[in-house]
Amino acid sequence: MNVSNSEAPEAPPRTKRPLWIRICMVVALVMTAWHVAASFLWIAPAGPARDAVPGDALRSYMLPLYGQSWSVFAPAPVNGDHRLDVRAVVVENGEETVTDWVRATDVEISLSRHNLFPPRAANLALNVTSAHKRAFDALNDDHEVVVDLNYFQEDWQPRLEENLKSYDGEEVVDAYLEAEEELTAYATQVAYAVWGENVARVQFQTTRQNVVPFAERNEPDAEKPPLQVVNTGWRGLIERDGQSREQFADYFCSAPEDVCS
Repeated sequence: MNVSNSEAPEAPPRTKRPLWIRICMVVALVMTAWHVAASFLWIAPAGPARDAVPGDALRSYMLPLYGQSWSVFAPAPVNGDHRLDVRAVVVENGEETVTDWVRATDVEISLSRHNLFPPRAANLALNVTSAHKRAFDALNDDHEVVVDLNYFQEDWQPRLEENLKSYDGEEVVDAYLEAEEELTAYATQVAYAVWGENVARVQFQTTRQNVVPFAERNEPDAEKPPLQVVNTGWRGLIERDGQSREQFADYFCSAPEDVCS
């Protein structure tokens, strides 16, 4: 039996990837490296490495979509439910109408309930609500009285800041103002999505309901602790750069719990 001694066929020459593919690969690699590094710095203890990121770049990138939390683990797991209610004043034909309350947290939770691939944005309401509650708890009694007042006319934000800072505790006031501004911007988008373009001002109420304490969990007459309510007055509308009413409405109004008009 004769064996052929013919030469093996030459391998086809490697084709060079087009320039646009190579550029996309480099961009994807850089973005992946930045995301991994940012996530590590965000969950790691504060230190020189985190301070190396200039300005507010790290926080702006991680929040609100990529925020990391260890609060599901012992020794201090999540032990309460936060809720956010929003209502608005709508002006039509020169007449003002106060809307009913809409529970924004329930709307967003319905987006993730029984959903194997829930949208990451379904945590937005819970995030801004819990942050607002924490910041409010650090205020003193005088601050809380001011927060409960109405601020929605011209230059209302500087007036709110001035009145809050007329009392002691500038650092806690700054933290609260940041949390309230974020929540007001969110409530503004909810109002536009639910009640349309004629919204004049918004009001929101945040609440926290703690669960039954672990030590009392098996007692037949165990009751949840009292509801913690944060009341705020009416606020003017806030829209930040990059926000889109249309995109938010498409997302918010797609929830199974339909509250949009």
